[in-house]
Amino acid sequence: MKRYFLGLFYIVLVFCGVMSCGRGAKNATAPNEIAAENQSGQQAATPRVFVPQLAPAMMPQEEKIRYMAEHYWDKFDFADTVFINEIEPQRMLTAMAVYARGYVPDSLAHRSMTALMQKASTSKRMFEYFLMLANGVLHDPNSPLRDDERYIPVLEAAIASPLLDEYEKMPYEYDLKIARQNRVGHQANDFYYTTADSKRCKMHNVEAEYLIIFISNPGCPMCREVKETLLSSPQLNLLAERGKLKVLVLYPDTDLDAWRAHLGDYPDAWINGYDANQTITKENLYDLRAIPALYLLDREKRVMAKDCTDVAYIESLIMQAEEK
Repeated sequence: MKRYFLGLFYIVLVFCGVMSCGRGAKNATAPNEIAAENQSGQQAATPRVFVPQLAPAMMPQEEKIRYMAEHYWDKFDFADTVFINEIEPQRMLTAMAVYARGYVPDSLAHRSMTALMQKASTSKRMFEYFLMLANGVLHDPNSPLRDDERYIPVLEAAIASPLLDEYEKMPYEYDLKIARQNRVGHQANDFYYTTADSKRCKMHNVEAEYLIIFISNPGCPMCREVKETLLSSPQLNLLAERGKLKVLVLYPDTDLDAWRAHLGDYPDAWINGYDANQTITKENLYDLRAIPALYLLDREKRVMAKDCTDVAYIESLIMQAEEK
């Protein structure tokens, strides 16, 4: 499992405070919040709470994680649609985040998320509610916990569900097509990029033990933060000096004047290019809803890390690969 520090989730799940320089990014749809006061001016009733099933205290940590992956929702009544109208939405988003990214190991991701959506299939109202929770945590471009491998089984459940009609399934079908691109362990989609001196190059032809594709926009504040974090990494700098690591900064949009004006923002040692024919956008080769985005590829251009901004995670993946 990548990491599971529960305290983290209560910070990062304040989604409105975590922004990206997305291309038309949408905020996650949330259920209606309870009014602070009713029409008579009286204080609204205290919202109900969900308490997850806890693992036995003496259980070893590895077994505890597997136990929670299976039993976390045991105390949740999936038939009680009144409950989801009364509980604070942020609490349930947090509960979903803690579950999906804290208690579902990578090896159990597909099975656990599929089982959860099956449990939520008691009614259309409940099913759509859990679709909303999963979207807010695992798919929304402003969520720091985006994770296609955990969201793919949710999308598959939506498409297979008899609770949704063919028109309601169409957005999920599109999202599934995008989510299945560039999966971890698979070879990344190839593309051509054009450099400032008008050279047209192929991404797969970049020779390096590791390649970081840095999808960026000119003047994007968060892109600047990610750049500084990459440049401040002793490990990545050492690999770059040895020729084992290269960074390809990719601009996917069309304002070349803005792109050229910001060429000096990046080190000369990094490859800086743009998608001249807009092929990446037109053919949906990469998910461009949230920018910046980092992809880590190995020598064979297989994806090691997908659509993230976590430089420390990229460092850990390279460290693990170097130790093999």
